[in-house]
Amino acid sequence: MLPLAHIRVLALEQAVAVPLATRHLADMGAEVIKVERPKVGDFARTYDSLVRGQSTYFAWINRGKKSITVNLKHPKGQELIRELARTCDVLVQNLGPGAAQRLGLGPQEMMAINPRLIYCSLTGYGSTGPYRDKKAYDLLLQGEAGVIAATGTPEAPAKTGMSIVDIAGGMYLFAGILLALLERERTGKGRYLELSLFDAILEWMHVPLLYVMHTGRPFPRSGQRHNLIVPYGPYLCRDGTINLAIQNQDEWRRFCAIVLEEPGLADDPRYADNQRRLENRHSLESYIEQKLSTLPLVEVARRLDEADVPYAIVRDVTELPCHPQLQARSRWMEVDSPGGPIAMLRFPIEADGWDPGPQRIPALGEHTRQVLAQLGLSDQEIDQLEREGAI
Repeated sequence: MLPLAHIRVLALEQAVAVPLATRHLADMGAEVIKVERPKVGDFARTYDSLVRGQSTYFAWINRGKKSITVNLKHPKGQELIRELARTCDVLVQNLGPGAAQRLGLGPQEMMAINPRLIYCSLTGYGSTGPYRDKKAYDLLLQGEAGVIAATGTPEAPAKTGMSIVDIAGGMYLFAGILLALLERERTGKGRYLELSLFDAILEWMHVPLLYVMHTGRPFPRSGQRHNLIVPYGPYLCRDGTINLAIQNQDEWRRFCAIVLEEPGLADDPRYADNQRRLENRHSLESYIEQKLSTLPLVEVARRLDEADVPYAIVRDVTELPCHPQLQARSRWMEVDSPGGPIAMLRFPIEADGWDPGPQRIPALGEHTRQVLAQLGLSDQEIDQLEREGAI
């Protein structure tokens, strides 16, 4: 049995962060009821249509869920949410600032209905403070939290290539829900959790924060290479690019002796420790790349293996579907969807008995009738709710 097979989750969710958290809950066996707007759905459904007619984001973070459509602005739609909350262990929402409370679906109301309910709110900046009413999306928060300022080259800052703020928020929300479920086993009581995307990404910004607070200098951008460790990053070989990660003096000495075949370089006063290598990074990195650019990638990799120096190949995303490690470990699975089967990666944590089995990305409202019937509503009552615009 999957570890969350007994857990029921009501998700008033949209976009990326909360759906990511609830997809992980679904992967581990939770019944996740995704509440979407009638006829429109989660706006992430229409980001693009590249995955068999579905958006890349929606396909990634919505497998294994049940989709129901409910009009949260309709009084009867609100009542349906309250009735569902009575049957659920977790309610999670990332509606607009203050929207849940205005709809009568805030934590006080819902936890009064179900004292064992774990109610989770994900906001942009938190429910207090001068930014509490600001809307927040990943790119906006990358800028506000200094991620863009800390990323890119010295000449040009850059955003990250994936939705790092949303991912941070989703993973902390996933962890918070698990912690609250564990606590409930001891107390028998529900819990209100609040998480902001701003706080989540700032936790990940601790190194740049500590750097500027203790040096008084801007955090240095170094492109694809490490800000504070040298040599650490990609270097061109004759026919490809290798990623080095030299973390200590022993690795540095072996790198010089075996890979560069220049053992004396390890004791050069300019490069004798990481601090001096950092101060003289331009000359050192240029010299390393000059040496490696004369060698084929396979030979550089052989020498790095012999020297026991950490490295990896810099690959294009187009190479990942056929990555040998994914193939060897059977990391791909087939997920059903309204547009047909899709290859997706399995849940990252492996344990015996934790395979969720066949999963499906739901069509909009695919499970509305099934879920409402479980509340005791007849087909005629469901039809009437649909005519009234409540579902």
